[in-house]
Amino acid sequence: MRISDKFDELKIKGDGALIAYVCAGDGDTAGIVHALIRGGADIVELGLPFSDPIADGPTIQASIERALDAGMNTDRYFEMVKGLDVDVPLVVMTYYNLIFKRGLERFVKDCKDSGITGIIVPDLPPEESWELGRYCEGNGVDLIFLIAPTTTGDRLEDILKRGTGFLYLVSRLGVTGARDDVAGSTKEVLDRVKTNKPKAVGFGISSGAQAAEIIKSGAQGVIVGSAFVDIIASGQDVVGRLEVLSREIKSSLG
Repeated sequence: MRISDKFDELKIKGDGALIAYVCAGDGDTAGIVHALIRGGADIVELGLPFSDPIADGPTIQASIERALDAGMNTDRYFEMVKGLDVDVPLVVMTYYNLIFKRGLERFVKDCKDSGITGIIVPDLPPEESWELGRYCEGNGVDLIFLIAPTTTGDRLEDILKRGTGFLYLVSRLGVTGARDDVAGSTKEVLDRVKTNKPKAVGFGISSGAQAAEIIKSGAQGVIVGSAFVDIIASGQDVVGRLEVLSREIKSSLG
């Protein structure tokens, strides 16, 4: 399923999208993904682990280290994704070095062949993304950009033109990680980004109450990562607790 189709479906229902992030290879990825979807996740963002994840905080960095220690690599990643058999859009989040090393065209085709319909590359500036964007467009894969509270002017306009699927709005400065509050910058970023494309807010969301507040502020989706990864790291009733948290957050988005 394409990301745009999922957002169209949710718009008709009057629901916001729950986009769930986990790192591939950290635990039983297939069981984890299916638990998140049973709980209501609309899109699953599967991290392809990289050794220098500059946008990620300690929780996700530890998840990436566990995945790398377990032997996850690019070849295994695509093989695993092919076997997931899910009916929601899948998005890969990774860093440009891994894409460049594999070859841009090959990487995008691997995404298409394995069922991935979107790519997020936190360390790829939009002005340097034209080549990857060309391959994405040719293969029906969305290239999703991050918009930070500090993104303004020409760069913001460039992202609005180039980005497809949804726009990833970063709620606060810094790295990923669960927080107890919604940053004051979130509403400002949502108001400033004028577009008809879906806007999804990430970085720091860990509860249904926070997610509901963000949807009420004008977002079409929320991105939750560290809260799910914390459960995986605990090793305790992982599948059951993931499903419960996914359901709690999803139920707040209608």
